[in-house]
Amino acid sequence: MNIKNIIFSIFSYIRSIFLIFSNIFASRETRLYPEQPLNLSLRYRGRIILTRDPNGLERCVACNLCSAVCPVNCISLKKSENSDGRWYAKFFRINLSRCIFCGLCEEACPTAAIQLIPDIELSEFKRKKLIYEKKDLLISGPGKFPEYNFYSVSGVKNNIESHDIDSKKILNCVDVTSLLP
Repeated sequence: MNIKNIIFSIFSYIRSIFLIFSNIFASRETRLYPEQPLNLSLRYRGRIILTRDPNGLERCVACNLCSAVCPVNCISLKKSENSDGRWYAKFFRINLSRCIFCGLCEEACPTAAIQLIPDIELSEFKRKKLIYEKKDLLISGPGKFPEYNFYSVSGVKNNIESHDIDSKKILNCVDVTSLLP
């Protein structure tokens, strides 16, 4: 062993001891989850829900776009028709053991019926319980878009009166043809 290696070894021991003692009194980075809530970003994609429109009816019109765009085919549904001619999902099933929470179903939905909310408590002991039916997914509120009503925006006439929804305010968007060269 030469003197250079001995000096390097002593320096690395001293540096290691210094780092250990400097980090002993530092604050912890670990959060104890159930006691301390996690700070999730607003864009976090967690639990999948089905929402209702401002009138209280289901937003899902069973267009199958969410099922078609899903890369792992975890969404299945069947279309049916009400007495007033409005389509709805007779059954809506999501297999969360296959879902990768990519959010493509939320982007593809024209009615904003399917939404991903920042909820992380999805664990189950049995895989069968990760298959969510329509009754498990349907919530009583409008979700992230409380003022959006697909039928007032699309121009489809229905028997339901829309409450305080101004479709001109919702449709106030950029005309894409004016941006073309």
